[in-house]
Amino acid sequence: VPPTPYEPGSVKGTLFPYFNAPSFHCHAADVEVDPETGRTRVVDFVVAQDVGRAINPTYVEGQMQGGAVQGIGYALTEELVIEDGRLLNPNLALYKLPTALEAPAVRTIIVEHPSAEGPHGAKGVGEPPVIVSAAAVAAALSDAIGAPLRATPFTPERVLRAMRERGGHHPASGIAAHAQAASHD
Repeated sequence: VPPTPYEPGSVKGTLFPYFNAPSFHCHAADVEVDPETGRTRVVDFVVAQDVGRAINPTYVEGQMQGGAVQGIGYALTEELVIEDGRLLNPNLALYKLPTALEAPAVRTIIVEHPSAEGPHGAKGVGEPPVIVSAAAVAAALSDAIGAPLRATPFTPERVLRAMRERGGHHPASGIAAHAQAASHD
């Protein structure tokens, strides 16, 4: 079966005009929200990903975990402020990346559906987990507070504002809210 071509209007000048090895994955997040401060913590995270063939399963798991934590950072702490095309952040020292202390244990489920186009059946594994993990956190967080969040990162201030606009705490005042949600690509 030949590879699926890209939509011609969306890709110009590329050396690789085909999407040779699509990857499918699903992420699930369990978050905890402090209703007094709006602080959100991811307490559990699961990534199930089609990796083609896992040539080195330990390496593949590490890529899946690292990508998921990067997406969690996009969801909760990382922010570049741009105005009129200019970056307003004073420096990257204040760009808050998640550390090992903030990162949850990320459980991985390797799904192997070898690609005829990838080397030894492998598919890319490092970047795909970044895409979906922020959405899984957003879905879980919105479920936990009973209100949608419209802008990342989901800082405590933004979470509290969404809770106030919705009209109070969820599910019970003074008790941390837990929610699980899944997102897939």
